[in-house]
Amino acid sequence: MAEAGEPRWRGKQLAEALYRQKLTDVNAITTLPGSLRRRLMEAGWTVGRPAIVSVFRSADGTERYLVRGNDDQTMETVWMPEGDGGETGDGSEVEETDPTLSSTLLAVGRRMDGAPSKSEDGARRREWDRATICVSSQVGCAVNCRFCLTAKLGLQRNLSAGEIAGQVVAVLDRHGVEVGRDRVNLVFMGMGEPFLNYDEFMAAVRLLVEEAGIGPLRMTVSTSGIVPGIGRFAREPDAVRPKLAISLNAPDDVIREEVMPINRKWPIGAVIDAVRKVPLRSRERVTFEYVLLGGVTDRPEQAAKVARLVRRTGLPAKVNLIAWNPGPGIGYAMPSPESVEDFRRTLAEEGVPVYLRRPRGRDIYAACGQLKRTVEAEGIGNRE
Repeated sequence: MAEAGEPRWRGKQLAEALYRQKLTDVNAITTLPGSLRRRLMEAGWTVGRPAIVSVFRSADGTERYLVRGNDDQTMETVWMPEGDGGETGDGSEVEETDPTLSSTLLAVGRRMDGAPSKSEDGARRREWDRATICVSSQVGCAVNCRFCLTAKLGLQRNLSAGEIAGQVVAVLDRHGVEVGRDRVNLVFMGMGEPFLNYDEFMAAVRLLVEEAGIGPLRMTVSTSGIVPGIGRFAREPDAVRPKLAISLNAPDDVIREEVMPINRKWPIGAVIDAVRKVPLRSRERVTFEYVLLGGVTDRPEQAAKVARLVRRTGLPAKVNLIAWNPGPGIGYAMPSPESVEDFRRTLAEEGVPVYLRRPRGRDIYAACGQLKRTVEAEGIGNRE
């Protein structure tokens, strides 16, 4: 706006229109004078918010979106009404506003039967009380975790800050979310490794914090263990630093190297050393994500090793367990319910806070590790 010869505060009006009012037409930004709007349109300015081009609906209410950015490539974003329990126990604002969530190992939403529920003031009716949006930072992924369907795509390209933040705005708009009033959390756990697109990822976080008004304690970023990225992350100010999750997925370096080749470059010890430098806020915990692969990483003796590893970090930490979500061409098996429970119980008996993330949208390839822009598959659910 300053470069266009306008007062700098016009920029705040523009940001308000794009990120709070979620407008997609320059001419609809009526806080700007008509003469300025005409000048912007004549100069070719448009609102470049990513567009939701396909919607897949799960039987459990989850929605998976193919979102088109600045070219013909699509990224994936997921809406999970009531979340999947991933934020429970990490010291987030979820616990502060809903203390019932911290009282159970398996966090479930208050309404999962599809019936509408009332917000606190009773003025509006919702089909959800809280929700989580899973956001992509890249198209595809270069990390090549053996159990992940996204790895089949390889890395297509990095997303821009606007494409990353724009996914969130598009989904907020679709569901009529009012930031500051509705309880919505963001997890940067979609396509891609955020710390391999660090500058654009953090620029997107700043847009979402400063322009959309979403607090950093409502956000969690997951990394496979990119040590230089963790180092940069540790230096970010509290005001814009999301919570941190580490994709551990194995009890030791030998198995982790088999399922996550990136461990050859940055083994578990190096990752832990980097995480220790992240200054945690009051009540905040680091999350260790652990995918249970049937017969590979799901044995009780491995749970005991994970417990010892977590305790040795000396960090306020918790473990999120994820029963592996299957995908075509991936040579692993789902763990049995009994092995999942044995693993969880072993960690709990060892004194490690442990939570089980519920699979959401597995029938539409929307669950953790399933994002591959799948559009045709048996039993893929409803498509819009």
